[in-house]
Amino acid sequence: MKTKVYIIKDPKVDEKKIVEAAEIIKNGGIVVFPTETVYGLGADALNEKAVEKVFMAKGRPQDNPLIIHVASKNVELYAKEVPEVAKQLIDKFWPGPLTVILKKKDIIPGVTSANLDSIGIRMPDDEIARKLIELSNTTIAAPSANISGRPSPTDFQRCIEDLDEKVDCILGGEQSNIGVESTIVDCTVVPPIVLRPGGITLEMLRGVDSGIQLDKAIMQKPQENLKPKAPGMKYKHYSPNAKVTVITGERKKTIEKIKEMVHYNIEKGKKVCILTVEENVNEYTDGVSIVIGSIKDLSTVARNLFEALRKCDDLGADIVLAEGYEEKGVGIAIMNRLNKAAGFDIIEV
Repeated sequence: MKTKVYIIKDPKVDEKKIVEAAEIIKNGGIVVFPTETVYGLGADALNEKAVEKVFMAKGRPQDNPLIIHVASKNVELYAKEVPEVAKQLIDKFWPGPLTVILKKKDIIPGVTSANLDSIGIRMPDDEIARKLIELSNTTIAAPSANISGRPSPTDFQRCIEDLDEKVDCILGGEQSNIGVESTIVDCTVVPPIVLRPGGITLEMLRGVDSGIQLDKAIMQKPQENLKPKAPGMKYKHYSPNAKVTVITGERKKTIEKIKEMVHYNIEKGKKVCILTVEENVNEYTDGVSIVIGSIKDLSTVARNLFEALRKCDDLGADIVLAEGYEEKGVGIAIMNRLNKAAGFDIIEV
């Protein structure tokens, strides 16, 4: 399949390109598009055959449900019931990086929801994404636009690397400014539960409902028989080709442990990359240090995390050693992604 690649500098000026992409969606094709979290690979969520193409292009397991993306807050089109807390969360955080899980209407096919009776719904805060959904005159089912298990793409060039000739069209916009996928809140249970942490933190959610809980399984290795209710709950994700290990604990001890591991692996002839912050980078004299942000502003770490993991592949790393972060605020989302990238190979010092 020949993939069309359109660069969108201004959604108003370049609207014809988005119109063409929307026609592809209407005709059962699949399109990569930017969002504020990561780039998505979209299809008409109501068209079973189109959604199956998304799973095939990504190599995604069929029991991993998709999120549907909408251009308005009118979720009643797709949800059987919308609890009051879901309405409040939608009013507060949409458009934005928040997905709410609701009981689905029969209009949503089983392939989209992994045969669950619920569906995750999100309204992206990206003008290109919303325009595409609006012009497609449907809801768009979209996981991240990468080969399944690889780090999610925050730049359209990474989408080309993974999906060229596997999709009909790629809409290239700016780099995603949040950098980790949306926060997912299950509103079909009381109290609501966060199934995936993201840019909307637990503290922010509790500003709407103080009873919202964090699923304890978020930071644990998932069980084989898990039937995932939200994307990313079951499978190893976000992994570069290199082996990733997360080292977490007090700053000085973390740095010393990483230095020791760098030296050991270099002695064995391995190429080592270190994912670090600007405050720590000068501590490392061996290996290749990749600065992914600042400890003073963890949103910078979230924004650059996936691109840094991909850069490790560009550099031909055998081993990736990543500093850990306090599991608070957006740090929960960062550690959730790092833990999965490492297959839960975590060293606490």
